[in-house]
Amino acid sequence: MKVRKTDIDRHARHILLKEIGGPGQAKLGAAKLVMIGTGGLGAPAALYLVAAGIGQITLVDPDTVSLDNLQRQVLFRTSDVGREKVEAARDALQALDPAVSIETHRLLADASNLPALLEGADLVLDGCDDFATRFAVNDAAIAARIPLVSGAVGRWDGQVSSFAPHLGAHAPCYRCLVPDIPPGAESCAVTGIVGAITGIVGTLMALEAIKLITGAGEPLIGRVQIVDGLSGGLRTVKLARDPACEACGG
Repeated sequence: MKVRKTDIDRHARHILLKEIGGPGQAKLGAAKLVMIGTGGLGAPAALYLVAAGIGQITLVDPDTVSLDNLQRQVLFRTSDVGREKVEAARDALQALDPAVSIETHRLLADASNLPALLEGADLVLDGCDDFATRFAVNDAAIAARIPLVSGAVGRWDGQVSSFAPHLGAHAPCYRCLVPDIPPGAESCAVTGIVGAITGIVGTLMALEAIKLITGAGEPLIGRVQIVDGLSGGLRTVKLARDPACEACGG
């Protein structure tokens, strides 16, 4: 894999990093990612990943842009209200880097369509806001044997982790963290959300994806990073694989 001259100019600050360099940048350019959700988490994650030089990205989201999205979904502008999110996101991302290949699907990701969506992908990022979809994405990632970068936010808090049980017994899946849908679980449309926390967590998701693709650093496999926006706290807790997990077999 080689880095094109235009990419050397565009991604010079990446290439200077010993953990990435030319080989790592070439890996980013060859990578195919799937982004589930292009809202509060998916928007900043996609922006930073396309800026980082990701070669292919598939955007999956069933919704249209609404005015109250603009408080946190930084891919969109007022003129995008009423448009399909995946189309508006595609236009914004290709304006950032016309070389990126973007595939869009306006649909709700579920067990019936995820196998096809993940076919040929190197990694999937889940920025959705409902547990049923998170479970379906987790199960599909396990079946496809690709890493899953998962983020979640609520009010002032957020968390991010990477799941890759195909890598061995040390690596849990999302259902090792959340075995069942919590009772009374509500979306940010009900509880509220401070917009900046989605940017923090979405950016951390992009960072995880970059590490997983390039091999740089230590991804959050077997760990969950938790952000407390009110206190400014950032902590990381260990997550063990659950021997009784129905999804990854413990």
